This record gives sequence, C-alpha cells and structure tokens, in this order.
Amino acid sequence: MGITEVELSELASYRASSAFTERERVAVELAEAMTMTPTDVSASLRRRLTDTFTPAQVMELVAEIAWENHRARVNRALGVEAMGFSDGAFCLIPEHARRS
Repeated sequence: MGITEVELSELASYRASSAFTERERVAVELAEAMTMTPTDVSASLRRRLTDTFTPAQVMELVAEIAWENHRARVNRALGVEAMGFSDGAFCLIPEHARRS
C-alpha cells in the first residue's frame, strides 16, 4: 500500500502514465478537482467515481482529500514550512489544470 517512487515521479502526468490503474486515475482526478479554487467536481467525474467505487469508498476519498486540503491551507496561513523529511527527494510543483 502507498505510492511507489515511479508513481510519485509520474504524478504530474497521471492521466497518460502506465504506472496508475484506472481506479487510481479517478481518485487522483478527484483530488485534483477538489484542490482547485473554486472546487470543480464535474457530473462526469462524479459518475465515474460511483461507477468505480462504493458509496462508502467515495465518501472516504472525499473526506481524506478535504482533510489534506484543510491541513495544507492551515499550514500556509500559519507560515508552516517544510521540515526536511524528504531531503529534497521529491518536490512536485502542481501543474495548473487546463480547463476545457
């Protein structure tokens, strides 16, 4: 369980990466949509979520993503900086989502 180094390095291109399963792609797309400001979870994505996961799993994904977004915003508001745990192994800069 968890994320591999290959998945982490290919996270920015998860849609085209063979490192991710279709279930993982849907979950990452949800995280991406929920992290946008304003949040933009389309009806199409909601359909794919309910086709892929049980209602309880969808709720768990949404709750976990919301919690991580909350923590990130609190840290930014309080000026909390990196503690150096990854020693610079990964510093992924999110790409701006392209709206169609």
